[in-house]
Formats: sequence, structure tokens, C-alpha cells
Amino acid sequence: MEFTIGGRLEVRITPADVGKRVSVRRRTDGGGTGAEFTDVVGVLTSWNNGVLSITRKSGESVHIVESSVVAGKVVPAAPARRRGPAASFEELASATARAWQPVESEALGDWRLRAAGGFTRRANSALPLGDPGLPVDEALGRVRDWYEERGLPAYVQTATGAEGTQELLCAELERHGWRREVSAEVRIAALAPVGDLEADVRAVRLTREPDAAWLARYQRFSTPGPHVLRVLGSGPSVWFATVPGATGDTGDTGGADADPDAPPAAIGRCVVDGRWAGFMAVEVAPEQRRRGLGTTVMAALARRALDEGASAAWLQVEEDNEGARALYAGMGFAAHHRHHHYRSA
Repeated sequence: MEFTIGGRLEVRITPADVGKRVSVRRRTDGGGTGAEFTDVVGVLTSWNNGVLSITRKSGESVHIVESSVVAGKVVPAAPARRRGPAASFEELASATARAWQPVESEALGDWRLRAAGGFTRRANSALPLGDPGLPVDEALGRVRDWYEERGLPAYVQTATGAEGTQELLCAELERHGWRREVSAEVRIAALAPVGDLEADVRAVRLTREPDAAWLARYQRFSTPGPHVLRVLGSGPSVWFATVPGATGDTGDTGGADADPDAPPAAIGRCVVDGRWAGFMAVEVAPEQRRRGLGTTVMAALARRALDEGASAAWLQVEEDNEGARALYAGMGFAAHHRHHHYRSA
């Protein structure tokens, strides 16, 4: 990474660059002979009292003492993707929100307050896709009050890592005492290659609503109630996939001989919304893993989405789910941005 002009390191950023993407080199050992340096790239979210704060694309905040900075410059946004569909953060954030809708919502300026009886953070968090129409500290107070009235913890969903994401808001939340609880990657891919995956999709049953067997396999169905079915059924065009359970002692799945009373071997959900197909709730029974059933579910849902005119795919995967990350990477899914849920202290 080049910071030099005529062989000299230069600091070419100032507090006026807050909000821009920067690259900073800092001294890590206090100087002297054998000094070591590290580079930090991200959005400069504040520069106060001799301390720079930079938010990396992962959402991690790095605080740097000004006196340790030996070089710095503004850098352009991350380069455009070389594969898969082109997508802005705003377009993708709106599509993901439509695929997992709350039972109750209310506008706060351009923010959207969402509640669904506590079923998942996504359906029970404020979605800030613009200006709340109030100073941020007042808006956060309104968010806290709204969720307290419903007996729910107050969450705000934010995003980092792409052009137009919310690094500044993340830093503001942290300054107000909100803490990040969980992060996930939003990944995108071309849809046709997912539908072309080698899989026996004849074993997959597609329905418009989840039946009792599908719900029995769904890990998040721990608090049954109408609000759960409302969220699962929300979206422009919703499909549920089920691979029937094992038959007898053979370990086979699907087909006419499948035991109708056995729990499903695998399930999945897909929401088709214009050019986008969003994949969620892809789960495989522990004893049935490593047999390609996750791929089978994805291929079956992708083919149905292609029939409805979709051409691009998205999904969300938590950053510590290495198995799912590897599976989806093999299908061509690559990270677009990350989203985070901040909880009020």
C-alpha cells in the first residue's frame, strides 16, 4: 500500500474527511528502532480529542491515537464486483426487508420500527434506511420507548462494508451505549448457476405454506404462535421446500416410499421479488448432513424462482457458521455487505 510522495510518508487526511473511506498506517510499538506498522482500511467515523475511529467493513471499530499515525489517505470505495449481479446497498436492503416482514410496523421518518412478538431480531428491530427526521439521540430514545411499550428489547439493524452503508450510524450507536450482539453476511450470486446445480430435485416438495412437518424441522420454531406464521408467510412470492424424512432402515430420503410421519430430512424457504430470489431457513437434519440435501433444496427453490422471472439470488449467513459459508461459496455466493444488530444498553 503506497503512501509516499518523493520517498516520504505523508498524512493526507484531516477531521474534515470523517465519513470517507480511508487507509491509515500507524506505528504499533511507540516508535524507535525496529518500529512496526499496521494498516487499517475503513470508514473514518470520528476524529476527536486526538483519537481517530475507523470502522472496517466487518463492523469492527478501530481506535487510533493520532500521534501514532505515520501515513493516511482517502481511498475510493471498494472496487465493483467482478462476478454475480450488480446491486446497490439500498436495493438489496429493501429486498431483504420485504422477504421477512414484521407483524407490526411504524415509520419514524425514513426509519421503520418493526415488531413480531420477539420472533427473530430481523422482524423486531428498527431498520434505518434514511433520515429519522430527528437528531439521532432523540430518534434512539423513540426507538427505546417504542419497543419498551411492547415488552421487547430495543434493536437497530445496521450495515457495513459496501458503498452507502451505515458505518457512521454504527459508531453513533456505540457512542450512545448500544452494543452489537450478532453479525451476518449478506451474500449474492447469479441465480441460474444455483438452479443448474447437480441435484435430484424430484425429492423436494414445494408448497406455498409451511406444514407441521416443515415447522417441526425449523430450528427457530421454539415459540409457536400466529406471529411466527405471519413472518414466515410474508413476502411477494413465498415458497417452502421439504425433503421428506428417511424410509425404514435404508437411510434413503424422498420418493414415493418416504415415511410421511418421519421428520423432514431438509427444508428451505425462498421469496421471489422481481429479479431477486432470497433464500432462508435452509436446514438439514443432523443425521442427514453431508449428503447434498442442502444443495438439493437450494436447486429446487432456484428453479422455481427462475420460472417466476428471477435472475439474482441473495441469502444471509452468520459469520461463525463456517459450514454454511463454505456451502454457499461453492454455489457462487460472495459477500456484498454485512449487517449487524445493536441492542440498547
